[in-house]
Amino acid sequence: MASTPNVSSSMKWEVVKKSKKPNSSARHQNVKKSGGRKALAESNMRRIFDPAPPLKPSETIYESFERMGKKNKEQVPPAPAPEQHPKKPNARKCDKNSPRNEGDKNSQKTGKFKSLEDAMKALNLSTLQQQLEKSQSLFPENPSVCVKDLASYLNYKLQAPEIDPTVSKYSYDYPYCLASKELKSMCKTLLVKSTDSQQQLFDHCINTMLRELEKQPGEALHGYRFCIQAIMLENPKIATQNLASHLELLRSHQNKPVKCLAIMWALGQAGFTDLTEGLKVWFGIMLPVLGTKPLSLYAIGYLERLLMMHANLTKGFGIMGPKDFFPLLDFTFMPKNALSPSLQEQLRLLYPRLKVLAFGAKPESTLHTYFPSFLSRVTHNCPDDMKKELLNSLTECLTLDPQSFSVWRQLYTKHLSQSSLLLNHLLDSWNCQSGKIRKSLPETVQSFKVTNDEMSTSAACSQGVKACNDVCNQLQVKMKGQGFPWSRLVLVALVFAVGFVMYDIRANGSFKASSVAHVLHQSGMMSVSQQAWNKMSVYSYKGYSWMETNAPYYYSEMVNTMEPVLEMALEKTTLAVGYLGEKCSNQIAWVKDNAPRLIEWLNSSIPDGVVQLIEYLKELLLSIHQNHLQPAMVYVKTSLEQGWQQFL
Repeated sequence: MASTPNVSSSMKWEVVKKSKKPNSSARHQNVKKSGGRKALAESNMRRIFDPAPPLKPSETIYESFERMGKKNKEQVPPAPAPEQHPKKPNARKCDKNSPRNEGDKNSQKTGKFKSLEDAMKALNLSTLQQQLEKSQSLFPENPSVCVKDLASYLNYKLQAPEIDPTVSKYSYDYPYCLASKELKSMCKTLLVKSTDSQQQLFDHCINTMLRELEKQPGEALHGYRFCIQAIMLENPKIATQNLASHLELLRSHQNKPVKCLAIMWALGQAGFTDLTEGLKVWFGIMLPVLGTKPLSLYAIGYLERLLMMHANLTKGFGIMGPKDFFPLLDFTFMPKNALSPSLQEQLRLLYPRLKVLAFGAKPESTLHTYFPSFLSRVTHNCPDDMKKELLNSLTECLTLDPQSFSVWRQLYTKHLSQSSLLLNHLLDSWNCQSGKIRKSLPETVQSFKVTNDEMSTSAACSQGVKACNDVCNQLQVKMKGQGFPWSRLVLVALVFAVGFVMYDIRANGSFKASSVAHVLHQSGMMSVSQQAWNKMSVYSYKGYSWMETNAPYYYSEMVNTMEPVLEMALEKTTLAVGYLGEKCSNQIAWVKDNAPRLIEWLNSSIPDGVVQLIEYLKELLLSIHQNHLQPAMVYVKTSLEQGWQQFL
């Protein structure tokens, strides 16, 4: 009984050995079919779409992998029949080869190459080109199949040890930077020809990466990352066309941080090509999950890299609005939020640049939309740093956008405590305030006074009304009591003296015949002034004659002495300027990028300042002429005539 199974099993094994060579053609066909399916299964054919008839011939795309299957055919043992149950001695024979088999399996899982650089170097571009041409010939009317086959082929060939999903330890363009120029050109040409399929390829790469991350261990994803970066370099707007669906996809995997980071990385690649698209991705995808601790580190790190890469922030104007800016302000300054102290400090360093992006190119027409949210956040209990930032921002709104005053008047009754804090801030910094605030604030304070009087008479009078009323009174005193105008008085006296002397000389025909000359003669000041003038003339002539005689000599001596030193200094200065130009090339490029913005600001600000200065001077001169000069001239003229008649 026991021998019968042994005989049968041995006969079965003998049959396999005998049929190995004669049935090689049949086995070749089976291996060919299974190898093709296996290659497709290990690559992009893991995606299962609708089984449309045109997709059936895709099994022949990877016939190139059959050669590899033929070469390794001797190393792969034939699959045992289901009814075979080998004995322990046979199992030992299999165990001898099992380390090799396990090593092959592990090499496929962990990667055939030690590094991605080696995998890139070993990539056969001619074979890739042949596969792409075959795919195009099989599916000429469906270019999406070709680009998906490109991603699958690259991911199949670039099997190296897997890395962090965010690729944070490498440069921003890793792994695309490792590719050769020929591979980049080949991918770019294919993507240009398949413009309508780029969105499908992008979504396919993301979905395939998410499926592979489900497996433990799954395949390396370098090929799909490479294709995503190639798409973003060609058309970064693809990442922002379906932000709502991508956000829904991200939230569906919120309990799996690795998948979320993979989605964020893929969408974030658009920002390294275009700042506008990068900001859209950050505010549409990363800001909603900023409070999630496993994702916050990458979100803030990506924002820092994005803002540092694009020094010219003008390209990002118009992307951020109040609904995007104020959550960032709360994350930056509010204590004990979802961010760690280190991330909050990192975000605080980025806050000034984010503020510039939020206010945009024309803050004089947009800041009034930020004023209500700034005002509502100013409370007595908010942190000191946040209170200081909010008060400075409110002052900036009032300075740059005059419409902020009307918005403040509308919000005054509902924000009395916040308004009292802002009024106190304006009172404390009154000497540092600009002319625009000093010009517009009196009207606003007067309207607040009227509102305070109306509310104080009603039963709804509160402590906030009293506090605001006290501050308004102090501000009115501050605005009215500007002190004695000594500068104006000196200016009036100087103008009057010059005008009187000119009028006297013109009326009498000459200075000697003028009344001023007679007064100077009688007081003795004329003789003193003549003596001083004579001495000045004598010494001036001596100095001029000395300079005329000695200046050429000293000039020649100085040239002989200083010329070598000056030439050496000029040469050293030229070398220093060249050295600094090389070392400061990044700073020079930054200045070049920001110079147009500065010029635009100057063009928009300087003409207004000049017009205002002219208006102020005009008002000052008219005031002096009407209120001081004319009455003073009349009074002085009558007094001098009366005194002169009495003197004569």
